[in-house]
Amino acid sequence: MKNFTIVEDKEFVSHDVVALFANTPIPETPEYVKDELTKDTTLKDRTNLDVDDICNTTYFVFDGTIMQQKFGTVMGSPVSAAVVNLYMEKLERKARRTAPVNCKPRIWKRYVDDILEAIKKDQITDFTDHLNAVDKTGSTRFTYEEESNGTLPFLDLLIRRHADGAVSTQVFRQGRAY
Repeated sequence: MKNFTIVEDKEFVSHDVVALFANTPIPETPEYVKDELTKDTTLKDRTNLDVDDICNTTYFVFDGTIMQQKFGTVMGSPVSAAVVNLYMEKLERKARRTAPVNCKPRIWKRYVDDILEAIKKDQITDFTDHLNAVDKTGSTRFTYEEESNGTLPFLDLLIRRHADGAVSTQVFRQGRAY
């Protein structure tokens, strides 16, 4: 962000997925994960799990009974975080590739389900509608927050847009910048 400048007709926006873990579509996500992991020639160098072990994240034990979750990923599963991140990668690729030309963001930075964009002020609603239409199951819904007075909290940062278009960041926790 040090050398990034933002022009007057754009502003920072943060998009967030509502309840990502609970709303990750099954079986679409494990199928995508399996395809991606099967192509990964270095997987065996990083884990002892095989592709099927990683993709079977919908099973859990409750009260001594093995159950299968029909929607979303299992909270607490050691691979759920990786699975939802791969799902978001797929969604991100499609969203960026298919975004209408008039509302393509100038910047796109994602951490799990939090996305920072610089976008035309009058296109924020259209872009949010686009994001909400990418997942054909309808389970992935985005909310957004616009910058206010030239600032936007994003993760643990406060992003500040200056009058000359320069951008600076500060550590931001519990409503306070440091």
